[in-house]
Amino acid sequence: MPYFNRVGDVPAKRFSQFRQEDGSLYCTEVMGEEGFSSDMSLLFHRRPPTGISAVRDVEREPITLTANQPLLPRLFNTSQLKVGGDAVTGRQPLVGNDDVLVSFVIADTESPLYRNAVGDELIFVHEGTATVETVFGFLEVGPGDYLVLPTGTTHRWLPTGAEPLRALVFETYSHIHPPKRYLSRYGQHHQESPYFEMDLRRPTEPLIAPDESDVDVLVRNRDGVTCYTMQHHPFDVVGWFGCNYPYVLNVADFSPITGSFHRPPPVHQVFEAHNLVFCNFVPRMLDYDPRAVPIPSYHSNVDSDEFLFYAEGNFFSRSGSGVERGSISLHPAGHIHGPQPGAVEKAISRIGQRSEELAIMLDTFRPLRLANAALDVEDPKYITSWSRGPETVPAAAPAPGQG
Repeated sequence: MPYFNRVGDVPAKRFSQFRQEDGSLYCTEVMGEEGFSSDMSLLFHRRPPTGISAVRDVEREPITLTANQPLLPRLFNTSQLKVGGDAVTGRQPLVGNDDVLVSFVIADTESPLYRNAVGDELIFVHEGTATVETVFGFLEVGPGDYLVLPTGTTHRWLPTGAEPLRALVFETYSHIHPPKRYLSRYGQHHQESPYFEMDLRRPTEPLIAPDESDVDVLVRNRDGVTCYTMQHHPFDVVGWFGCNYPYVLNVADFSPITGSFHRPPPVHQVFEAHNLVFCNFVPRMLDYDPRAVPIPSYHSNVDSDEFLFYAEGNFFSRSGSGVERGSISLHPAGHIHGPQPGAVEKAISRIGQRSEELAIMLDTFRPLRLANAALDVEDPKYITSWSRGPETVPAAAPAPGQG
């Protein structure tokens, strides 16, 4: 995160003595990426953040990912997923590979304290509201918000609305950053970027919990989840500074880049990670040259699988295909896809008009595999949605355990 921030009480010099009112030293935690050679923050705790009174392994249901074989486009309906649980342990895995795990959550209870030690998380809030308490402070999130949680951030989710929190969760095995082409050589968002620093919401004050002992924190690593019982509550940070911290960007603050003819998906990119790009298709002016075709052509992204969450609006390029609000499509590399029959001519009548659709896209450079929760809510007829006439192509599901 290339944007320096300072919150609460901090010393004038990094790694200098910083004392509490009773004369004891605050405990400095350095939270840095890439072996402390990249972005970092310094947090100042009242007590050592290392005291552990107990450790136990946390049993969880193993996540089984099955190869997308035979190779099929897929359509999933999140409205059919089970409701309940919290925003950490209630995640329902949909797809994943060695770079990312994508889940959906419909949370109605507060989560435990949690720390992902594997990689950064990106959460897109579709419905509902929540307070996210973190060691850096708190953030309020609601519909249309992206929340970026850096690796190692201790936090918990507290739903605040009458309705459950519905959110799409991307758990990466790397770090999430703005695309490099949006940044100057020194890290500032430049004028061609579709969003900039003033659009980001960051913690503005410390979150200091009441004195509490024997506090459980769930820690995820690549081999599982461990519960640490901490001697002191981790939310005892009186201040911090640096460039490594959680922040929020609302999708409505993303300014779309449009043109007289079709603009390729990279103009919609919002974040990137190792082997991953994240894009959003926001309400925008459609192509306005009278010769234009204002929806994407049939296309084959030969290096990527395309995962698309349809959040809001009328998805006119998918007319009649079963796509509705909350649907997710998966178009794998090797499958040519694009508008359904009749959609191109219909779209031409809308040249120069606005599209009010909102969709969130993940492109991966390794194949995505399928989790059971996704297969349970799949529309098996989706592959025939590009065909004219009767549906004659069966959509075979992969055999259990395949891949």
